[in-house]
Amino acid sequence: MNNPSQKENLLFIILISTVATIGGFLFGFDSGVINGTVDGLTKAFKSESIGQGFNVASMLLGCAVGAFAAGTLADWLGRKGLLIIAAVFFVFSAWGSGIALSSGEFIFYRIIGGLAVGAASVMAPAYIAEIAPPRMRGRLATIQQIAIIFGLFCAFISNYLLAKAAGGSTEVFWLGYQTWRWMFWIELAPAVIFFLSLLAIPESPRFLVIKNKRQKALDTLTRLYGANQAKLTLSEIEQSIATENHHPKLSDLVSGGKVRTIVWVGIGLAMFQQLVGINVVFYYGAVLWQAVGFSESDSLMINVIVGAVSIIACVITISLIDKLGRRPFLIIGSIGMSITLLTLVWVFANADVAENGNLVLGENGTLALIAANAYVFFFNLSWGPVMWVLLGEMFPNQIRGSGLAVAGFAQWIANFAITMTFPMMLTTIGLASAYGFYALCALLSVIFVIKMVEETKGKTLESMQG
Repeated sequence: MNNPSQKENLLFIILISTVATIGGFLFGFDSGVINGTVDGLTKAFKSESIGQGFNVASMLLGCAVGAFAAGTLADWLGRKGLLIIAAVFFVFSAWGSGIALSSGEFIFYRIIGGLAVGAASVMAPAYIAEIAPPRMRGRLATIQQIAIIFGLFCAFISNYLLAKAAGGSTEVFWLGYQTWRWMFWIELAPAVIFFLSLLAIPESPRFLVIKNKRQKALDTLTRLYGANQAKLTLSEIEQSIATENHHPKLSDLVSGGKVRTIVWVGIGLAMFQQLVGINVVFYYGAVLWQAVGFSESDSLMINVIVGAVSIIACVITISLIDKLGRRPFLIIGSIGMSITLLTLVWVFANADVAENGNLVLGENGTLALIAANAYVFFFNLSWGPVMWVLLGEMFPNQIRGSGLAVAGFAQWIANFAITMTFPMMLTTIGLASAYGFYALCALLSVIFVIKMVEETKGKTLESMQG
């Protein structure tokens, strides 16, 4: 028997997966760019800790709505169609966030960007899962996380270089605009590239089957897998969808009067990914390191190092996820994050307090930097990429869009809660207690994975049960 992979158009599969992950890049860039603009926003809009938290976290409300609506919209407009709309929103948000003259105006544009991020975060891994062959689906879906981290990394680098060139994020730079505004406008370039690239990729064959466009689905599958495998895959998709006698809808998540167990697992995965506190590092990295005595310039450089560590971790995951599976990575990551977070708790709890309220780490400063980067490494080795891989492939065909929507909504609500509360926790209970909460969640995530999460390595999407 011929190896099916010999008839796959591997270059084409990788190319269209890469296009989809530009949405992940923008997800990362849009999330990370705020890191270097906090001082500028605070000065421009005269916001205190609660207002600062909402300026940073406002995008996440849009993310929650965008993720929740993504399932329904993707089943109506298609996976590709929804990603195109998200690309337009990215462009609009990048421009508007930089031009905003008030906190309310800024929040409006950030929420628009959030809608795009939420939709892209759900639909890019779903699209990849629906066009990738099972034997390499994990690796291709993990590219999404590398794209997210690379987006964060590029945002950190551009923030650092712009601040360095201008003398600070609040200084006036090109054309008379403050530097922090240019930090947002840099995103316009990849957003436009994303929009133009999406015009060239095909629609998901599974969506085409749902819409009774059988011939188009067969044509796309033939381009992906070759004629023989295309017919087999089309038959599997049709049989899977035929078990349901209606188009996908949210009520499919309920069976026998109860929410399906697989939906609760998806919600748990999504929430734990945020409850371990990772986005405190990504959104407030500069604030965090300034709070323990580093300068703004040094803090922005630490962010760049964090981004590089993240990429290395994701590359390791890409090379091994389809060999080792999903669950081992989650368990290793949770244990590693627990240890490194508890280390940070100890360092912060034993630090001296300066007259300005900042912590003085003294000899433990190096340990804090190592622990923080190790924490980021373990997250991006595991929960960062693997959660999105699992959400993209764990749901049965009929509820994939709806299941992803609900899990994505839960993920962004948890993200919003963590991001919104951090500035208040910083000024009330302190860094040690805040990181103690994140460490507790990391420990609980170990139990959750062992008890609730099933392995999906090597399974076809049509064989998923829930």
